[in-house]
Amino acid sequence: MSIHNVIQVEGLTKKFGDFTAVNAISFKVEKGEIFGFLGANGAGKTTAMKMLIGISIPSSGKATVAGFDVFTHAESIKKSIGYMSQKFALYDDLTVKENITFFGGIYGLSRKRIRQKSAVLIEELGLEKVANKLVGALPLGWKQKLSFSVSMIHDPKIVFLDEPTGGVDPITRRQFWEMIYKAANQGITVFVTTHYMDEAEYCDRVSIMVNGKIEALDTPKKLKEQFKVANMNDVFLKLARG
Repeated sequence: MSIHNVIQVEGLTKKFGDFTAVNAISFKVEKGEIFGFLGANGAGKTTAMKMLIGISIPSSGKATVAGFDVFTHAESIKKSIGYMSQKFALYDDLTVKENITFFGGIYGLSRKRIRQKSAVLIEELGLEKVANKLVGALPLGWKQKLSFSVSMIHDPKIVFLDEPTGGVDPITRRQFWEMIYKAANQGITVFVTTHYMDEAEYCDRVSIMVNGKIEALDTPKKLKEQFKVANMNDVFLKLARG
């Protein structure tokens, strides 16, 4: 793994009036790393991610993503990353092919490149038989995997995944993580938020947020050793209890 940090965060803070949603967090993420951004619902994970992907302006602190400053180069960040939102992002009333074509165009790919990418993506996902069906008719697991693939259609340096496996069955969750491993092996940095603590085991490193602050950050193995527990769920419970 390269020692080059593609995400650097220092004292990043987001306030909404008197409420501090993200409280002076600091961390670095390396190229090709699977970085888990963990915490209970409401811990501040999604708010922090929105600052990093350039759609929410921080209240204070510093951060660069893919070499671009979150305060001054938000549009450049958006072009350099992939993003899969917590809520399913594709269009139910378009077919699989039409969704791929639409988002390929949004990301600035040529028509030729979109055709090439579309063919590869449909084959890899095994969607040949449903390529001309409306996305709304697909099972949730297929939708999630398609959404992930579309988020990387423009070969981004970093892909941000916000609760990507929420609501899917265990088998689909495992398949989704196999796709994440494949992306990381290709040098893509994967920044993933989740409240499933077992998924922390799949990450190279994890940070755990509690009430807007990062309370722990290390490899899953070292965190379990530090807290003298057998699994990441117990690490989280110890932190949540203070």
